[in-house]
Amino acid sequence: MIICFDIGGSAIKGALARGPAALTALDRRPTPPRDYDAFVSTIAGMVAQAPAPADAPVAIAITGVIDPDTGIIKCANIPCVDGRHISADLARRLGRPVRIANDADCFALAEALEGAGRGHRIVFGAILGSGVGGGLVIDGRIVTGPGGFAGEWGHGPVAATRAGTPPVAIPHFTCGCGRKGCVNTIGGARGMELLHRHLHSIDLPSTVVMAAWLAGDPLAEHTIDCQIDLLASPLALAINIVGAGKVPVGGGLAREPRFIARLDAEVRRRILRRLDSPLVVPGELSLDPGLVGAALLGFSEQMK
Repeated sequence: MIICFDIGGSAIKGALARGPAALTALDRRPTPPRDYDAFVSTIAGMVAQAPAPADAPVAIAITGVIDPDTGIIKCANIPCVDGRHISADLARRLGRPVRIANDADCFALAEALEGAGRGHRIVFGAILGSGVGGGLVIDGRIVTGPGGFAGEWGHGPVAATRAGTPPVAIPHFTCGCGRKGCVNTIGGARGMELLHRHLHSIDLPSTVVMAAWLAGDPLAEHTIDCQIDLLASPLALAINIVGAGKVPVGGGLAREPRFIARLDAEVRRRILRRLDSPLVVPGELSLDPGLVGAALLGFSEQMK
């Protein structure tokens, strides 16, 4: 039995896992953003209320990058945990084993073993949420790499400066990581809004832009055309490099299958391998993939 958590910038979700897909939801509480003691106490309180054995391990999927050598997390969305060794601090507080991993890595693990990536040795999980993230799973194990940055295709100055049909100029926008031209700036929901504002001088939420595109609005079509173009080449390059057999997509933009189908068509047109069947697909898991991934992380640790 595993007590698992999916921790984002706004909420801490918990579940009790008797198996990778046998999850019972626990409480959901707001994430304390700036008080580390309150953050640790919130998790400790949820663990104390869980109907689990006293030695049941804890597994956590969290926004942020964990250095596999030091255990230190780099996290912009929850400032109080940035630079902390969360797993060690929680293990001391709880008196039980604690395993922690990046939430995109946990998504990739969940989809590789229980979702759209089943049967494939190499699975690249792509996140198109507020921003862009990713995780790499090979032979059923998360690949973190030095510093924990493997799979982070959203960062690096690689975004094209012309996109769409016909091509239009797209500036290199500044990313939260401090660089300019990251795919993260133009690839997620906030990127869709930024592109729409740049192209048409109109501020609209991504949900409205997406709905307008589906309804045939020409301005929204132009925005989506540019965004797909900007996303497809970096994702195709990542697929060529890692040799992914399947690319499940998570995050808010993955909820619209027609958007993912259009991205898939463009990616398959740009990769070296010729494929007639979909490669980039929406994630399959109806349960929270972060919690499923955390559960799988915990069970894999138990089997060592």
